[in-house]
Amino acid sequence: MLKVLDHLEEWLITFLMGAATVIIFVAVLHRYASGHAIPGVQDWLLSLHFGWAQELCIIMFVWMAKFGAAYGVRTGIHVGVDVLINRLSDRRRKPVIVFGLLAGAFFTGIVAVLGATFVWENGAHYAIFKALGLGTGDLPEGPTTPDLEWPTWTVYSAIPLGSGLMCLRFLQVAWSFARTGELPHHDHGHVEGLEEEAPPPPMNQPGQEDRIYRMDDDLHPRELDDSGRDARGAADDGSAKP
Repeated sequence: MLKVLDHLEEWLITFLMGAATVIIFVAVLHRYASGHAIPGVQDWLLSLHFGWAQELCIIMFVWMAKFGAAYGVRTGIHVGVDVLINRLSDRRRKPVIVFGLLAGAFFTGIVAVLGATFVWENGAHYAIFKALGLGTGDLPEGPTTPDLEWPTWTVYSAIPLGSGLMCLRFLQVAWSFARTGELPHHDHGHVEGLEEEAPPPPMNQPGQEDRIYRMDDDLHPRELDDSGRDARGAADDGSAKP
């Protein structure tokens, strides 16, 4: 179940980022292209309405930020000040970390509950009752967004959903740390799909003293022998012709 939730979380964030980027690109391109007097094309461009693009992108970035925060808890990419914690002994360090994780779960849980209450009272109550065919009475329909005219409770739903997922991630990490003693860690220098190269040998090893001056990379011209090989490399391995 958690694996499915992980994939949905990643797919949602990826979709929101990609779609928002495309919408912004098209809206900016439309704005500049419609300013050029191209016969037939300018009138067609001016007939297109992209006033909703900015509002939609803001909504998408809000949702992306809320679910991205939950993703950050799961993968360990949030920045934390752990200088004092790392100076503690293992016996004292573990309960402090667990307390911090549970405090994060408590805080995001409160935000999720308050956000759900706000969404419910901001029009979700009316929309759900109306969809189920129940009487709405004096329930307020709720406001709508200026450009898209969407019910604002659908936009604000990112708060309870994102914060609730973030609370779940804090509890998930706390449970995993209590059992294994390991926290999720993200290497900011690692790029997915690229293999990490082995580190070069130390400079103080025999034969490595002049490595800093060799310029053995693909950024500098090299002298080639008759066979097209690097003459310097051939000399190093003893295969150069006399």
